[in-house]
Amino acid sequence: MASVVVVSRSAAADGVVTLELAAPDGRRLPDWAPGAHIDLVLPNGVTRQYSLCGDRWDAHTYRIGVLREPDGRGGSAYVHDRLEVGDVIGLGGPRNNFPLVPAQRYLFVAGGIGITPLLPMIHQAELLDVDWQLLYGGRTRSSMAFRDELARYGDRVHVVPQDEHGLLDLAGFLGEPRTDTRVLACGPAPLLAALAEVTADRPAHTVRTERFVAADAGAPARDTPFEVELARRGVTVTVGPERTVLAAVAGAGADVLSSCRQGTCGTCETAVLAGDPDHRDSVLDDDGRSAGDCMLICVSRSRGDRLTLDL
Repeated sequence: MASVVVVSRSAAADGVVTLELAAPDGRRLPDWAPGAHIDLVLPNGVTRQYSLCGDRWDAHTYRIGVLREPDGRGGSAYVHDRLEVGDVIGLGGPRNNFPLVPAQRYLFVAGGIGITPLLPMIHQAELLDVDWQLLYGGRTRSSMAFRDELARYGDRVHVVPQDEHGLLDLAGFLGEPRTDTRVLACGPAPLLAALAEVTADRPAHTVRTERFVAADAGAPARDTPFEVELARRGVTVTVGPERTVLAAVAGAGADVLSSCRQGTCGTCETAVLAGDPDHRDSVLDDDGRSAGDCMLICVSRSRGDRLTLDL
């Protein structure tokens, strides 16, 4: 695994710290595109995903914004309380499950730290001279990161602190559906649920969202064991109700990279050669799910008695 060193850190808003990362030897970092995220492997052994929110044309520096999560699992607390300039941490990626698809017009919706993946998209839209608008909500004005950075875009940016203006008027901002427009949104689960309700009558491919927390997938399609064949190894394993496919194939010797283990990062995506996956992730879109040729094995399961994976 690659490593990066923390070259700077600063406060971006109440409860949000910005880190700039570089290769320890000063080498060029891997290229990335708007919507990409990286894995950080922290010194306490925790791995977390963070959206890249800096200048994609800067070949030597990555920037991320990290919100302190009071109910988190230790990643944000470590970043805020213990990570310092000069510390070296592990790096995975970048990967992109939330790409900026081509369009003549963009409507961006951000909630809180969900602004981070949208910043490079806005910059790209500006470079392409494409029409765009941003609706940006947060609890308070002081908790909303990168407001100063967004100020240069003038009235294209609509900053809506909840304590001043209430909840976001999604329907008013989105207006009537247009064939030339794509909606891209990132934020907390209640915001994305409200957006899904408002856009329910729009074609699925015109609205894309990214989640930092896994969506509730409901009960699995089956609660009985199923078999998973590892085609390249010629091995078949049984996956019971309390075991993940990822754990089962790892036990059979398949070394599959994984990170979040919640179906949100896409690291463990695996090709499906046969069978009907029960998709329980928050990454694949409707087209990806209906194709049935891949699955995120950290959370997804099988609808039938048997799956064959390209492992």
